[in-house]
Amino acid sequence: MTMMKAKAPVEVTTPSDREVVVVRKFNAPKALVFDAFVKPELIKRWLLGPDGWSLPVCTIDLRVGGKFRYVWREDATGTEMGLSGEYRAIEPPDRIVHTETFDDYSPEGEAVITTLFREKDGKTVVEMSMLFPSKTARDGGIANGMTDGMAISYDRLDEVLLAI
Repeated sequence: MTMMKAKAPVEVTTPSDREVVVVRKFNAPKALVFDAFVKPELIKRWLLGPDGWSLPVCTIDLRVGGKFRYVWREDATGTEMGLSGEYRAIEPPDRIVHTETFDDYSPEGEAVITTLFREKDGKTVVEMSMLFPSKTARDGGIANGMTDGMAISYDRLDEVLLAI
């Protein structure tokens, strides 16, 4: 039997001039959702943004001070977009704090991302708070479609969570 998936809403707010907060609920326990955020073999299945993109590079050293690296590729053109960061706090399966710097899109420096995982009745709410170095950097991320890409990826994550 094939089940139809309803896309869950993504709540996006800007609580300060430098912040974006994205909240999304998943129909899975938080330990599973947490794993999907930290295991490269799972991340490569969902953190892709729009159709036609892949994630050929996904390396993670999951420890405080450990680094990660993602490189997305638009398969039709070969265009690549890279992101690097460092873990500042890891509290499985409740919280991750890391930095992010895009190769070509972070002229003002790194953003600090805090991701919280809260479970109730077998469902997990993920709250990602992104603190940018300036209002200009925050607004640039929004203008570049960052939150739209997150919504697409989160819908894909729903499918991955059903399969694991």
